[in-house]
Amino acid sequence: MAHAVLRVLLALLPLAAMLQHGATHAGSRTSGPGKPTLLRLSDHLLAHYEKGVRPVRDWRMATNVAIDVMVYAILSVDEKNQVLTTYIWYRQHWIDEFLQWDPAHFDNVTRISLPTESIWVPDININEFVDVGKSPNIPYVYVHHYGEVWNLKPIQVMTACSLDIYNFPFDVQNCSLTFTSWLHNIHDLNLSLWRQPELVKFDKSVFMNQGEWELLYVLSHFQEFSVEGSDSYAEMKFYVVIRRRPLFYAVSLLLPSIFLMVMDIVGFYLPPNSGERVSFKITLLLGYSVFLIIVSDTLPATAIGTPLIGVYFVVCMALLVISLTETTLIVHLVHKQDLQPHVPDWVKHLLLERATVLLCIRDRNKFIHSKTRSSDISRHMENNDSTAGLNHYSCEDLREGEVAVGTRSMPAFPAEAEGSPLMHSLLREITTIRQFLEKREEFHHVAHEWLQVGYVLDVLLFRAYLVAILAYSITLGTLWSVWQYA
Repeated sequence: MAHAVLRVLLALLPLAAMLQHGATHAGSRTSGPGKPTLLRLSDHLLAHYEKGVRPVRDWRMATNVAIDVMVYAILSVDEKNQVLTTYIWYRQHWIDEFLQWDPAHFDNVTRISLPTESIWVPDININEFVDVGKSPNIPYVYVHHYGEVWNLKPIQVMTACSLDIYNFPFDVQNCSLTFTSWLHNIHDLNLSLWRQPELVKFDKSVFMNQGEWELLYVLSHFQEFSVEGSDSYAEMKFYVVIRRRPLFYAVSLLLPSIFLMVMDIVGFYLPPNSGERVSFKITLLLGYSVFLIIVSDTLPATAIGTPLIGVYFVVCMALLVISLTETTLIVHLVHKQDLQPHVPDWVKHLLLERATVLLCIRDRNKFIHSKTRSSDISRHMENNDSTAGLNHYSCEDLREGEVAVGTRSMPAFPAEAEGSPLMHSLLREITTIRQFLEKREEFHHVAHEWLQVGYVLDVLLFRAYLVAILAYSITLGTLWSVWQYA
């Protein structure tokens, strides 16, 4: 009995093979003879496809969209309008359960490109969009046989970004690109990363690294976002961290300002009693004003703050004004001439004695000697006044005695009578000339004392000015170095 059944089955096998072969040929005739495989596959996939419905068989299952971002170029950074323009390569893929087939039935075709407008595409947008960029239109997507859809396209992104320009030109900007679905909540559409976060962070393979901005890294972060009283939405944030290359601004902005400040310091070595120093300082101040007018368009302008380099220029201008004021004071001081009184003793003590030791002036003994010499001259002039008075009265007494003796002993001669007033006038003129010469010497000495006071005061103010500039420069240099290499 068993052998009879086996013989019947073996007899039916050729018949089954013939029926299967006939069915295959019948299917080929119904689809049209000679029709291309890709066209047959496209018709097969889109024949009954509904692009307005989320492509899941179980509505309780969320569609997971994996996204990826690669920064290609930083096109512009508008500090005034707080807008960043970038060019990125955007990639996303998801599973479409209605776009699946068996490659064995279609000449082993494993993927096909389909029009984007013919299938369902997730409504993923960038929250920071402020304007539509000039992005090329990519009308196709790749669909794999197991239902995975790849959507690859370049996008020019104009996004709002909070730009902090305080550290300009050594600033580092951190701008975010937030991808989220505008309609579907997290229960319908979820987001994930296509690649690992470490690969996304340091990927500079396509970045054009020849512009003003340098790409440091791209951070990625997933979070759920919800508005009060509404559902939660999935968000994928990409933080694009860029740094400005400061060489151009250092050469065109910082170096000219530094050179002008150095020339201002060199101007202190001009003699304080010459008027050329004032002219030199005024020329520097005017030159710096013209320089600021020229570079004003280069500095970034915002309504929320001023960059530190702007403060640096203002402080440099203030230092130049202070330098000009100090020079004017010193020139006015050293040009005190004959109508000025003696230098007060407390000024001599503070400037000609104490300050010279503090400033380590080499020829400070000259100032001390000058002070002693001025005291001697004052005492000498007082003695001269007394001596001149005594000599005047002695001459008059002598003349009166001679007249009295002559009156008693002999008659007065006309020549002697006429000579006595002449001698008196001559002595008075000589005394006046002597007093004038001594007074002029005293005035010259007073002017010399004021010149010494001005010299010491000029050295003191110059060193204080130099210390202020050095402290200011070291502070700015340290801050900018920390920001540059942080």
